Amino acid sequence: MLYCPNYSCQTPNPETHKFCQKCRTTLPKHYLWAIGEQVAATKPGELVQSRFLCKVPGVFLDTKPGLIGEPAIEVPPSFTSYLRLSPYQLHVPQVYEVLDAKTVMLDEAAVAVMANGEVQVLPALKEVWSQASALRQLSWLWQIASLWQPLSIEHTAASLLQNQLLRAEGGIVRLLELVPPQDTSPTLMQLGEQWALWTQTADPAIAEFFDRLCHQLITGEIRQSEQLVDLLDRAMETIAQGQQLQIHIATRTDQGPTRQRNEDACFPPSGTVKTLTISANQTAADPALAIVCDGIGGHQGGDVASNLAIDTLGEQLQGIHAEQLNPAELTAALEAAVWAANDRISQRNDSEQRLDRQRMGTTLVMSLVRGHELYTTHVGDSRAYRITRWGCRQVTLDDDIASREVRLGYSAYREALQNPGSGSLIQALGMGASHSLHPTVQRFVLDEDCVFLLCSDGLSDNDRVHEIWDSEILPLLNGGNLSRVCDRLVELANTRNGHDNVTVALLHCQVSDRGVVPPLNLPALQSVTTSPTATVPVAPKAIAPATAAPPPAAAPNSTLKTQIVKPASTKPRLLPLLLSIVILLGIGGGLAALLFPSLFGRRIASNPSDPPDPSPTTSPTATASPVPPLQVNSFLAIAPATNSLPLLAEPSTAGSADAVRQLPVGTVLQVLKRQSSNQERWVQVRVCTLPDAPAAGTPATAIDKLNVKPGDTGWLAEATAAPLVAQSPATIEQGACTPAASPPASPASTPAGNQID
Repeated sequence: MLYCPNYSCQTPNPETHKFCQKCRTTLPKHYLWAIGEQVAATKPGELVQSRFLCKVPGVFLDTKPGLIGEPAIEVPPSFTSYLRLSPYQLHVPQVYEVLDAKTVMLDEAAVAVMANGEVQVLPALKEVWSQASALRQLSWLWQIASLWQPLSIEHTAASLLQNQLLRAEGGIVRLLELVPPQDTSPTLMQLGEQWALWTQTADPAIAEFFDRLCHQLITGEIRQSEQLVDLLDRAMETIAQGQQLQIHIATRTDQGPTRQRNEDACFPPSGTVKTLTISANQTAADPALAIVCDGIGGHQGGDVASNLAIDTLGEQLQGIHAEQLNPAELTAALEAAVWAANDRISQRNDSEQRLDRQRMGTTLVMSLVRGHELYTTHVGDSRAYRITRWGCRQVTLDDDIASREVRLGYSAYREALQNPGSGSLIQALGMGASHSLHPTVQRFVLDEDCVFLLCSDGLSDNDRVHEIWDSEILPLLNGGNLSRVCDRLVELANTRNGHDNVTVALLHCQVSDRGVVPPLNLPALQSVTTSPTATVPVAPKAIAPATAAPPPAAAPNSTLKTQIVKPASTKPRLLPLLLSIVILLGIGGGLAALLFPSLFGRRIASNPSDPPDPSPTTSPTATASPVPPLQVNSFLAIAPATNSLPLLAEPSTAGSADAVRQLPVGTVLQVLKRQSSNQERWVQVRVCTLPDAPAAGTPATAIDKLNVKPGDTGWLAEATAAPLVAQSPATIEQGACTPAASPPASPASTPAGNQID
């Protein structure tokens, strides 16, 4: 039986029902993968803790989905990797409920519910490998390669070497679970040895390429995952020339039954239905582009902001030739278009002297098809869903406080939602300068028929999409009418939610085989410091602290997850005469911290450029530590106590692929600010100078990871940084940290942190 989640009802219902037979509340069905001794011996039909029903070995149904344990059990350290890898939830399962220190239930697991209601674990990738097309085989390899770095950061990359953990959900690679964090990390050589076992059953079109690729991995010619991703990216580009895409697009926006105006906007204009054909080496007359924006600001101008965003994005993207850009260039162009829209709304706010919560803004989700790929760009809490015959998956991660708490590793998402203000946005267009706005760009390989749904929260609230996808959207894959489905989704949003405007955009992608597969040769290896890196397929980029504002016309050198930056000139400028000024600034900063502690307190979701407080529900009191505090404006030089020091974009990015940049021995840093909590102390630093040459004894692997330049900023854990630095170096070479390079004052406006759409 399945108990109604409505606390005032809780009527037991048959598992086959979608709604409570008494109060008509939706009955969510969470099929969970269990880890731990407590559940290992459970047989199908048995209950664990009078709640979790075993369906098949290892898979359980939560029969009381409305129950959240009280008091909440803290996630054990051995399972926090799942939380920090939440941006990769399309591949990595997420913590649903902690039963004890060694037992956990995982949601978003590699579990499928068949048409007859049967529940089963997804097939192992190895089992379906030989039946897959050449493009799908390359796509699977590309996803594994793209996951290598973020899982390595969490010391769980060995999961990608376990055949029994790698599962296939159509074209998506899913992990059944993660291996526990390990002290030693696997190597790409081991990955090559694992892949070599699959070469005999590879599609003939890629067999020779795949064999040579494995050889390069095993011999060490491919030393970094970025090189591997790039090679697979270019191979997919070639193989995809053998297919043709038809993209059907439809949009609708509606004021809703309770709102006085419509603050949503979309592109193409509401009511549009069109079909585009995309073939290799052919330029579409009209880009396959869809955009949904949900305005913030009520009568203050949410509708103005959303329409400004649509107009600006349309102008920016109509002129680009996506098929002529490589993945890194197109990703940068999409980010630049978002920044241009943000600047236009911000300038309007500034010209009208709008401050704090009076500023108008908008969320954004948009999709653009390029060749065999679909790119999704996202800011805020408007969402994108991917619907296939395998199921419906939310592919964007809301930019809200609850999701940030999960990325920080503090609680499971269901528990984070119980905290006050958990739905408050931490970023949106128009709320601040572009250097503090970090859009997420994701890539999906189109190798099967699928539907992408973009929508505002007028539809997605209360899990309506998961409630209706199989009856309303899935029929499109069997020839349903796109326009009617759009109308039906708006109708359901208005009747089952009805509290907000609603906007939907549907992209129905149909894949056909042209029967022409060009020869595939192994592309030449390129240095990862100069070649465009492949973007991670489906993981959002975590919010990073503010750096220099992006140029208004040129696209930044950026990729989705793994950012490879060409090092700038590392010759420092010697300014010994300013040493006395630096010392005075350090003393002054220390006195300011003592006399005005409130200046250094936490600000939750009020500025995306600040690091999130690791414990937002408690007072910001620092824990006792044997490490002396680092003073603001002081200069640090990394001493030769260890190989290198990891620089985080912010504490919340510890689980993402672009989280770590390695600072070699000899790097000079300036402390910009400190952030304290009862969990850990953090310091924000700027890179002043880098060493002209690597220190003696520095491993080549550490130098290979160097992707930082003077002027970059980031965060260090004070407990980690302080023992490894010389706090009073005899000579300070300030380089990029001279007074002229001081950080600009924070804008007077308050970003989207406290805005609730």
